[in-house]
Amino acid sequence: MMRLLLFLATNMAIVLVASITLSLFRVESIMAENNIDLDLGSLLVFCAVFGMAGSLVSLFISKWMAKRATRTQIITQPSNNNERWLLETVAELAQKAGIGMPEVGIFPSPQANAFATGWNKNSALVAVSEGLLRQMKPNEVRAVLAHEIGHVANGDMITLTLIQGVVNTFVMFFARIIGHTVDRAVFKTERGHGIGFYITTFIAEMVLGILASTIVMWFSRWREFRADAAGASLAGRNDMIAALQRLQSQQELPVDMPGELTALAISSQKKTDLAALFSSHPPLEKRIQALRDAA
Repeated sequence: MMRLLLFLATNMAIVLVASITLSLFRVESIMAENNIDLDLGSLLVFCAVFGMAGSLVSLFISKWMAKRATRTQIITQPSNNNERWLLETVAELAQKAGIGMPEVGIFPSPQANAFATGWNKNSALVAVSEGLLRQMKPNEVRAVLAHEIGHVANGDMITLTLIQGVVNTFVMFFARIIGHTVDRAVFKTERGHGIGFYITTFIAEMVLGILASTIVMWFSRWREFRADAAGASLAGRNDMIAALQRLQSQQELPVDMPGELTALAISSQKKTDLAALFSSHPPLEKRIQALRDAA
């Protein structure tokens, strides 16, 4: 659960900062003090601007954040045969998928994992762990790279950002409606907003944010199936299945990637039934079965 909450931390933090800023400048209080009660149209515009802003800022700095969080070293000039093969393989898959050449990097981790991120499909980053290069066969590594290229080609990072922005918007919107209603009906505040509004709004944002994250996580799980299908198309279905089976053998090991990047990686830790609702990845056995059924 903590990793899933950390995944949303950047967006939620920016939304909360925007909320606090509105409160400090007493924007809503000034409206109420001037006999302008809650204007739902204006409120929705405010929430849309700030809600989408959080997601868009996160998207534009996603590569920078990912490099720092994972200590990824970008390959500019290959220093050995493995790095040369990695660059050539990504270039081949990117050309096949019809996207620009991504940055390619390696990050220090004993676990087999990889991720892709970036603000558009022609300016992406694809990174693999040292553990993946050591533990997987070349055809399996190629399938993992194809999976990540599939994410980029499908525009998953952009779509996920838009969905998160919409979720942020309505979390802020309904939280303020709840806060306004409680402040008026329970605390009997007649003008402006009292402490009841700010406390209720803050609590409502937390609760609604957690509940709304199930929508984002559902899309995240769905996009994994699409990326697997793209990986199978680019690198071969059998190799994609073999790569997922290799990851399955490590499923009980803890995921050592930063929480905010877990949803961008090819593999995540196995979840309980309740936590599966908030999981960014479907179970590996379901992903493998989906590839077999597609055959």
